[in-house]
Amino acid sequence: MKNFKSLFLVIILLSGNLFPQTFTASVDNTTIGLNEQFQLTFTFEGQDINGVRNFTPPALSKFLVLSGPNQSSSMQIINGAVSGSLSFSYILQSREMGDATIGEASVEYSGKVLKSAPLKITVVKASQKPKQNDNPVSTKEIADNLFIRAFVDKRKVYLGEQVTVTYKLYTRLNIAAQMSISKLPQYQGFWSEEIETQNNISFTNEVYEGKQFKVGILKKAALFPTQTGELTVTPFELNVPVQIRKQKKSSNFFDDFFNDPFGSAQTYNYAAKSNSVKVEVIALPSGDVPKSFSGAVGNFLFNARLDKANVKTNESVTLKLGLSGAGNIILANIPTVNLPNGFEKYEPKITEQINRTGTISGAKTAEYLLVPRTPGKKEISPIEFSYFDPVKKSYVTLTSKAFSIDVTPGENYSSSANDLSGYSKEDIKLLGQDIHYIKTQIDDVSKTSGITLFKTGFWFAAGLPLIVLLGLVTWKKREDKLSGNVQLLKYQKAEKVAKNRLKKAKKLLEADNYPEFYSEISLALFGYLEDKLHISKSEISVDKAVDELQKRNLDGTIISDFKKCADKCEFVRFAPKAGESSAKNEMYTETSKVIIDIEKNLGNVKVKK
Repeated sequence: MKNFKSLFLVIILLSGNLFPQTFTASVDNTTIGLNEQFQLTFTFEGQDINGVRNFTPPALSKFLVLSGPNQSSSMQIINGAVSGSLSFSYILQSREMGDATIGEASVEYSGKVLKSAPLKITVVKASQKPKQNDNPVSTKEIADNLFIRAFVDKRKVYLGEQVTVTYKLYTRLNIAAQMSISKLPQYQGFWSEEIETQNNISFTNEVYEGKQFKVGILKKAALFPTQTGELTVTPFELNVPVQIRKQKKSSNFFDDFFNDPFGSAQTYNYAAKSNSVKVEVIALPSGDVPKSFSGAVGNFLFNARLDKANVKTNESVTLKLGLSGAGNIILANIPTVNLPNGFEKYEPKITEQINRTGTISGAKTAEYLLVPRTPGKKEISPIEFSYFDPVKKSYVTLTSKAFSIDVTPGENYSSSANDLSGYSKEDIKLLGQDIHYIKTQIDDVSKTSGITLFKTGFWFAAGLPLIVLLGLVTWKKREDKLSGNVQLLKYQKAEKVAKNRLKKAKKLLEADNYPEFYSEISLALFGYLEDKLHISKSEISVDKAVDELQKRNLDGTIISDFKKCADKCEFVRFAPKAGESSAKNEMYTETSKVIIDIEKNLGNVKVKK
């Protein structure tokens, strides 16, 4: 007995070095009902879980992945030795019946690759799935410790008045991974604007019904009712992967001694759903409604400004209207402007700046472009804007001042009995309409006589398009042929390129830019021979050009003139000081003559073979 106790003590003392590194796969059940959820877990066990790298999951295309990979870890300490486990879990849903194999997953640890063994599961009809009597998770228990609450800041509002709805997540459980939205709320009967919130949920502590919860804001929205009566905001639904600790089942001393003191965890995908909220919307007062009221509800400021009061006819004037404040400013309409006779008004340019951090507020401006057509003293009546203030429970009317404009005759203005400011009827284009003045006289139109078919003009007009088409087709074929034969294209354009370079050289000579002149002369001569004789730039030389010209039986005098000219070009390029004392005009003339002589004679000779 004494020996047994000593052996057991030795095992305990050495246990810190007896933790092998393993990587295994498991499912909570190998028989799954069709369209039912199950958990797949890959677990690494070893001394240093921080050394685990590069988890690679198997292909899960046969299943619907609802959540994962969700990572969790646990540790245990035995006689001073630390070991732990690192788990990667998925919440999957079966999609088709039959046998399925989950392939191997892998991780890297201490330079080695550890792989899990494949798993086989069977998917059956839901009614054939064996009942689980040992499910440690109760949906009610999760619902008591994790839920979503929807709040509204007002239960009774006026039509068009802002009501803010806030969705908060209450939890006492560990959220294992990223949450996903199942269904967004519906705002039937409201105009909605999202209120800006943090991208990452920030949790605070709050006591609810005697229990302390972690609370975070999920979503906020500003709602503006567009109809009266009792309106309902539907629930907000969210998938939340939560971690549930499994309870120990064994009371065996050795199991308790070697078991994880923190308990193993399992991830469950919980469908959280908020409550629906109701809002009573009452109509705006029907008495003493201003004529300028168009539905704005809130608290606003209004201003109007004219950029100038003295203009000439046909010059533009800008009238700027500004609206700012808090409320349904997005739905608020800029008031209309009534203009005196003799003005043309263009559609306004509307700009908005909306603040969506809490109560919806901002500014809206409208710029009207006005054009006076007749001279005289003009007056724009005061402009009114009306809104309903839900705090005062009354209508408020804001009025701008009247604007006086002194319009004097412009350059194109001529006195007339009408208000068309000297314009003929054909010059007038009615703004806001796609209609021009209709021509009422046709004195310049006469009836022709004779049979058109027998006239020369008819056949000319009929045949001209065909001739043009044939010409275009011929030209296109020639261009395609040249494009496909680069050498032929260069050959045919060699003379043109050389002429352009000679023209440039002539300008450089007149500008006394001698170094550039010599360079351009040389490029004209040798560039012409490169294209005409099909010599590459890397191979071109005086001797090579002479050889090619001799192959084409070119006259010896022309070849001799070319050689002298080429030698002179090379000399002055590399000895510019010597070139400055030479006869530059003579050199230009000689080069031009050599190119022209080669061009005239090259087409009349045959190449030696």
